[in-house]
Amino acid sequence: MQIRNIAIIAHVDHGKTTLVDQMLRQAGVFRANQHVDERILDSNPLERERGITILSKNTAVRWGATKINIVDTPGHADFGGEVERILRMVDGFLLLVDAAEGPMPQTRFVAGKALTLGLKPIVLVNKVDRQDAEPLRVHDEVLELFLDLEASPEQFTCPFLYTSSRFGTATHDLQVPGTDLKPLFQTILETIPPPRADPTGGFQMLVSTLDYSSYLGRIAIGRIERGRVRVGETVTLLPLGDPGPVSDGAYEQARVLKLFGFEGLERVELQEAGAGEIVALTGLTGVEIGKTVTAPDRLERLAGIAVEEPTISVDFKVNDSPFAGREGKFVTGRQLRDRLFRELERNVALRVEETDDPQTLAVSGRGELHLGVLMETMRREGFEFQVSRPRIIPRVGRNGERLEPYEELMIDCPEGYVGVVMEKLGPRRAALLDMKNPGAGMVRMRFKIPARGLLGYRSEFLTDTRGTGILHHRFYEYGPWAGPLSGRARGAMVADREGTAVAYALFNLQERGTMFVKPGDAVYEGMIVGENVRPGDMDVNPAKEKKLTNMRTTASDEMIILEPPRPLALELALEYIEDDELIEVTPSSIRVRKRALGATERRKLARTVRAAEES
Repeated sequence: MQIRNIAIIAHVDHGKTTLVDQMLRQAGVFRANQHVDERILDSNPLERERGITILSKNTAVRWGATKINIVDTPGHADFGGEVERILRMVDGFLLLVDAAEGPMPQTRFVAGKALTLGLKPIVLVNKVDRQDAEPLRVHDEVLELFLDLEASPEQFTCPFLYTSSRFGTATHDLQVPGTDLKPLFQTILETIPPPRADPTGGFQMLVSTLDYSSYLGRIAIGRIERGRVRVGETVTLLPLGDPGPVSDGAYEQARVLKLFGFEGLERVELQEAGAGEIVALTGLTGVEIGKTVTAPDRLERLAGIAVEEPTISVDFKVNDSPFAGREGKFVTGRQLRDRLFRELERNVALRVEETDDPQTLAVSGRGELHLGVLMETMRREGFEFQVSRPRIIPRVGRNGERLEPYEELMIDCPEGYVGVVMEKLGPRRAALLDMKNPGAGMVRMRFKIPARGLLGYRSEFLTDTRGTGILHHRFYEYGPWAGPLSGRARGAMVADREGTAVAYALFNLQERGTMFVKPGDAVYEGMIVGENVRPGDMDVNPAKEKKLTNMRTTASDEMIILEPPRPLALELALEYIEDDELIEVTPSSIRVRKRALGATERRKLARTVRAAEES
């Protein structure tokens, strides 16, 4: 049987999951009259809500006598850890680019990784059915991108196809409209080489990803690089280290209990599999990503998987607010610690470290979205915890200088908002790299900005551009420390007692700022109930009720009209809070609070900080 292993690379929302769905339909995985959910591969509830791919997934289609293993990869740089290990399983990739937007930052990020590994590309200019599509301009931009990424001559002369993932069509020539995806399947068979695997010799496989089953335990997924494997055979798990032959030692040995291959969207149980196949096997208890599984008589280690270091860190704390334990199932420090260390088994780009406080763990990741998805997942599982403000992870340079991570920021916005965007990014130490105006009323700007400068900017940007701007960013490099940056310009309204928010009190407070709570919400001392219009915090009583008397006048009964409160989603709360504040995350609520709940305690801390700064 012929095998082809390919990955699909694209920026967020450029249509790769939809294209895979169409490939599955046209390859006969579903019956013609079978009704299937549109986003078949995005099975995770968070992926469906956000409309993005978070976890990479394997599927396979058969075209003639060839089996094509397809891996759907995330487009966000925050999930680069997923991408880097998936690319080790494939021999080529489909680079999907929007026919109007062209190559975006995340496209550059993942394509650069794939080209460095020497994978063969096929470029798909997608969404050619869009009204504002300019496929020829995008064709040239992709070639420019390949030049920037130093592609080899073979990679540079790759085939181009023009596709519509919505209608499931592909064509080599824009003058000849496509009718189906046959040209794409044919190009995959002609362009992507068969797996560079050795069918003879002892079994060898690199573990590229993990799954877990309560019935089977850990499931190791990877591509067989050499030999064959059969159910019931004994295999050896080698620890991480340098590639090459390994001397004999007390390595873990186990029998292969079950072996699975991928067919369509299903895992199919196999009795044996050969070199080049992407398989899942069970039976190994200590299996981790990057380890090598080999035959016991030929101990040879493969090169491990290098994942870029995290750039942002937050503290996960046990919830100690007055409302602790009311809404969550898992609230203790031991449960929080176990859950975070369990996440490390699958999430290779994550780091979890102990701190001086036994109730606090420092969790580092690739970006706010990476950490936000972890928090949202844990919250839905019934966990209750508190989170600090995200902070960047600095480094020390060769000469002892302090370095910090910089992001490449790409902004598309209408011409009328260019001024306000520039004005806001100036104090955040952003440097303009280039600016393009294609003439359609939208301007594209590319900045280099410290990662600290982006914290809290997204919501401000959407307000400034009236929701019409598009913002994307990815890790760029470590550079010199940019100096102090201004924090939040407005103060907070902090509740001064425990109680229930009342419409009468909120009506009087809404003149002073924007409220985060509505009537009937429970509040406690130290909880942030709104944003002050001025700098500096303000202690307020949102539970203050109207004094009742038996006198009635037209002036005393004023009609209460409340503005709707600003809902604080998890990502917005992460952007909003300052260093002296925490987010309380429970399965049913997200609250923002001060670290020190008492007003007297906060004043003492503020005096201590001022004295330290002056000295």
